[in-house]
Formats: sequence, structure tokens, C-alpha cells
Amino acid sequence: MGLVGTAAVRDGGAALPHGFWAAVRVWLEKPQVANRRLCGAAIEAEGTVSLGEGGEASRPFAAVWGGGSGGGQEGRAASAGAVELGRLWREVRGQLSAGHGYLPPPLTPWGGPGRRSELRAVLRTLLPRGRSVGPPAPPTKELAVEDVDTGTVTFLPLEENSEGKYQIKKCNIYQIQLTHIKDEEWSVSIVAPFPEDWFSDGIAYPKLAWLGNELLSRLAKWSVEQKPSEFKSTLSLISVAKYSKVYQGLKEKYREMVKVWPEVTDPEKFVYEDVAIAAYLLILWEEERKEKGLTKKQSFVDLGCGNGLLVHILNNEGHSGRGIDVRRRKIWDMYGQETHLEESTIMPGDSHLFPDTDWLIGNHSDELTPWIPVIAARSSYSCCYFVLPCCFFDFHGKYSRRQSKKTQYREYLDFVAQVGFVCGFHVEEDCLRIPSTKRVCLIGKNRTYPSTERALIDKQITQYINNRQTCAVVTCDRRVGFNHKDHSDGVCKEADSELPENETDAAGTIWMPGFQPREKVERIRNCASLPRDFVDDVVLNVANLLLNATPQKSCSNIHGGNMNTWNQGESLSLKEVAEHLNKETLKRLKSEYGGLQTLLKNNHQVFEVLNGRVHIRDWRKEKPSTKTKPEVKRRLSAEAFKTRLCWFFIHHPDGCSLPSESCPYAHGTEELRQSQIIKKKKYIQ
Repeated sequence: MGLVGTAAVRDGGAALPHGFWAAVRVWLEKPQVANRRLCGAAIEAEGTVSLGEGGEASRPFAAVWGGGSGGGQEGRAASAGAVELGRLWREVRGQLSAGHGYLPPPLTPWGGPGRRSELRAVLRTLLPRGRSVGPPAPPTKELAVEDVDTGTVTFLPLEENSEGKYQIKKCNIYQIQLTHIKDEEWSVSIVAPFPEDWFSDGIAYPKLAWLGNELLSRLAKWSVEQKPSEFKSTLSLISVAKYSKVYQGLKEKYREMVKVWPEVTDPEKFVYEDVAIAAYLLILWEEERKEKGLTKKQSFVDLGCGNGLLVHILNNEGHSGRGIDVRRRKIWDMYGQETHLEESTIMPGDSHLFPDTDWLIGNHSDELTPWIPVIAARSSYSCCYFVLPCCFFDFHGKYSRRQSKKTQYREYLDFVAQVGFVCGFHVEEDCLRIPSTKRVCLIGKNRTYPSTERALIDKQITQYINNRQTCAVVTCDRRVGFNHKDHSDGVCKEADSELPENETDAAGTIWMPGFQPREKVERIRNCASLPRDFVDDVVLNVANLLLNATPQKSCSNIHGGNMNTWNQGESLSLKEVAEHLNKETLKRLKSEYGGLQTLLKNNHQVFEVLNGRVHIRDWRKEKPSTKTKPEVKRRLSAEAFKTRLCWFFIHHPDGCSLPSESCPYAHGTEELRQSQIIKKKKYIQ
């Protein structure tokens, strides 16, 4: 009765019971990693509570009443939080029966003979994700009571009545239990005293089956996982509750951008990523204004702003600022005059300082990323920065790894953080909630030195940059000039020849001659720009290589009642295929991102590349998609039908494996339809 589920756990690494409490902490602080309908939880107050008559709370742990976690608020109003937690505990405990340790059976009771009379209580607010239809679901408060002696944590859902007092929603009480069976054998269980009355809202409280399957399996896994994360938990520096509210508001406000996105990039990823970054910055800056007693909203410059959407949002939300990028984007024309974007090359030097700007932003700023803390430090004593590193660049070019014990990403983040420290910043790290694998941001908003020591810090910065340069630079005729694109050949160009047009006259102000900004014209290197005859030749050579490999695979092919065998060829690894191509072909392919593999994948009519092996595609095995395609994709598929010749019909020794009526490609020129040129719609704002 009341048992929702049990999971056996084998602990071979002495992780338990400590691992169990770490797993509980994840569920308390980051419930969204298990329940995707939540965007997080705000820890409102935390401390020890007594089972005695007084029921007071004492020794609060980061007690924060009503503000949520993060934003440097830990410890603020701790005494007030302890008082409120004690009052709440007395209210809640009074609603529970004094028998059975105050808990209804079959829950494990609190306390007992020989056990401590104190428990640890955590008040949290569960924050739902926004809904596409209808008003957002209200947040839910919950009091979690941990009893270390019994290995249990009991969750008491709270509802506020008309008098402003909290009542326990008894039907949704549940308890997570850790039990030691013997030796390395343990079990984790979830128990609910009133399963027949359980109320599922589908958000904060899913069905009991979900708790007994999904949540329980995750808790069991987390309990014995001893792999510490390289990164902080998400949104550790700001209030999750505020973030949720601001993010949902911005998402609703700018969701139409997805429909009118004119770039070739994925609109959903880029729009919602920039919305999330904007929400984070808006809250971070609001907290800064409170801390410093400011009323005016911060100004900013986004260096390497790309599509400019982040600038557009921040401008619209009342922050004066501009974005600078070496290349203008199509979407810039859609924003209007209130969004300030500039097409310009940024060269780290005296000519690119921003003394009147409060914040510098580097959102996937590539080669500018390590320079942004330097530019901020030299712009003014009050200038702050926010960087979201993505591609790995040093001051002079591509970043070279120096430590094998860390992941490349962790090592690069440590390098960018070190640059901030050298520049005299207290560097803080946080993890954003964005659809990207590179989610860690670094923030420098406070200095480690008084303003009178700026000259000393500037010398320190110069020395650090020079030392980094000395480690990797190629010296030629006593002049420092490094072109990372030529580094593999050991070729050194003179510094002046590497500066962009109209910048050579300012060479004296450049902090590192030889710095390589990104190219103004983006080079397309995905094999799409290769000559058609070159591509056709490679395709034919590779196909013949697979078809003539031994032993040959044959598949039955029935066309019009005639039984034939269709040569499917062999599969070869990419390495084996490359060994059969001449050096000139390989050299030409190597200059393209992805090289041979990209070319073969681009020609998906002929080839299938799976797990590093190349196969001849058999179109009879192509399964129709079970998912309903969007109307636009269905229309494109229909318009492309029979607009290209079938490669197999022309080149394969057995012809096409499909009959003409089933093949999406034309069997001969008489079947060829005129290609419909599909142009993107132009949207006018």
C-alpha cells in the first residue's frame, strides 16, 4: 500500500549514502533535468527545524525568503528567512498527526528513540515552463523535509488559503527513501500515503507512474554517479523565478521572428538562443542597478554581433547600445532604425576602445573572445564584460591545447577566465539555458584593484599578451606577424600586409600586429562550390570502387515480373576510399570543411555514409517517414520530383533498382521536369 516504486542500487564505489543526498539535491534545485515541464525551482528558504515543542528554525543555509536563489543573494536576509521558515514549520507540523512521527503510514516516521531531534527543511517554488496556449501555470510551493537518520526526504505540497496561510495538500505528499539491504546492495523507493487520491496537474505533479519510473530511475542513477560536473549549474548567478518570467515574456514578444527569418541558419535555434541570452542579461543588469543604486539602464556594445537579434532585443527593452560585425546580414534591414548595427572590422587596439560604454558583449565572438576582457579593462575602470565562448581562439589565432587532463572546452574556458583575472576582474562563471553545447558564459563586472593602479594592470596585460604570443608566434625579419591560416606551412607574412584595408595607417595602435579578423566575405567551404565536373568525377570513381569491390553483394530486383540481380556493391571505410583517390583530388577536398565525407553526403542520391563507412544507396530500402511533414516540405518534395536525372539509370551497370514510376528521379530526359526555382519570401516590416 502506497509504494510507488523501488529501484535496486549496487554501490561498488562507496558512493552511498552521500550520493543519495547529492541526487536529492539535484531534484530539489534542478527538477527540470527530470521534469521537462518545469523550467526550474527557486529555493526560498532553507535551515534546520526542530521536532520539539518550539519548532523553531535555526542555522539557516543560504536562507533567502521570497527572492529565489542566485544573483549573489545567498545569505541575504538569512535571519528573516529563518524566522519565516520557523513560522511555516509550526503551521505545517500542526496539520500533521503527532502519532507515527507526524507522518501518515506507510511513510517512514521522523525522529524516534536514539535519533536527533532536528530535521533539515527546504522551501522551494516549482517554476513551470510557459505554455504555447493559455495563461502560464502558477508556481507551486513545496516544503521538503530531510531526515538523515532515516535516509528519507518527505515532500509536502503547500497551498495558500484566503488568509495567506499555507495548507498541506495531503493527497500529493510523497517520500523518497534510501534503504541499505546488505554489503553493496541498496534500494531507493518512492512512497505516497494516499495514491488513490493523487492529483496530477501534468506539470509540477505528474502521474504517480512517472514518479515510480522516470524520477526513480534517475535518482538511482544519480545516487551512484561519482563523476563531478566540470561546470556550474544553470543560472547560478540570477534568480530562476525572474528568469522564467522574463524569458517567457520575451519569447512571446519575439516569436514571430521565427516565421520571417531570412538567413540560412536555423531560425528556432538562433531566435530562442538570443531571447534566452537577452533575458539573462536583463536580469543580471537589473541586479547590478540594485546593487550599485543606479537608475539609468546600462549601455552596451556587442562585438561580433552576427545577425544582430540580441542587439535588437536589448535596444527594444530600453538599453542603449549597438552591435558591430565585419559582415552585414540580410536580417539587419528588418529591425528598423531603433536597432543600431554597424558593419566594421574590429582590430584590438587604441582605436577600438569604448570609454562611455557600461558593458561589452561577446556572444560567440570567435577571434575577439579573448580580447574582450582586455578591451573592457582598457576602455574604462567601470566597463564590464559578458562573453559566451564558442570557437577556440587565442590572441593571435587558433587556440592550441596545453593540458590533456581537461576537455578542450573546459581548458579554453579556463584560459578566457585567466585573461579576465589578468585584466583585473573578478571573473564569474555561469551556465545558460540555450539550445547549444557551448552554454558557459564568463562575466567580469567588478575589479580586483583600485582605480589608481590602472597603469600597473595595463603593463601586466601587455606582458601577458606578449608571453602568449612568444609561445606560438612565428618571427620573420624581427617583425611579429602571425597568420593562423598559414601556420601549418610555417609561412610568416609581414604584419602590415595582414591588416585589413584602411587599417594599415593605424598599425601603431594595434596591440598585436598580425591579428586575423574574420573575413568580410564568408567563404563557402561545404563542397557546394566545387565544379560540377569535379564532383561528378569523384562520385563516379567512388561508386565504381564500391561496385567492383569483392565479394559483391547482390539483391533481388523484380521489375515487371523479370527477376534480376542488382549489384549493391561493398561498403568501405572513408579511409579506404581516400586511399584510392589521387593526391590532387584529396588536396582539393581537404580545403573544404568535411572534405570527402561532406561531398559523399551531399550526393545522397548515390551514397549512404553510416558510422564512417560508405555504402551504395539502395532506394528500395528507403522507408517512408512516419512523421507528417510540414506543408512547406511536402510542397518542396512535390516540386523537386523528377527534376534531376537518376544517377543509377545512367551509370549503374544494372540500372536503377526502382521502376520509373517509383523513382523520384527521371529515367531519361523524356521524364525530366523543369525545375521550379523556389525563392524565399521577402518580408517587409
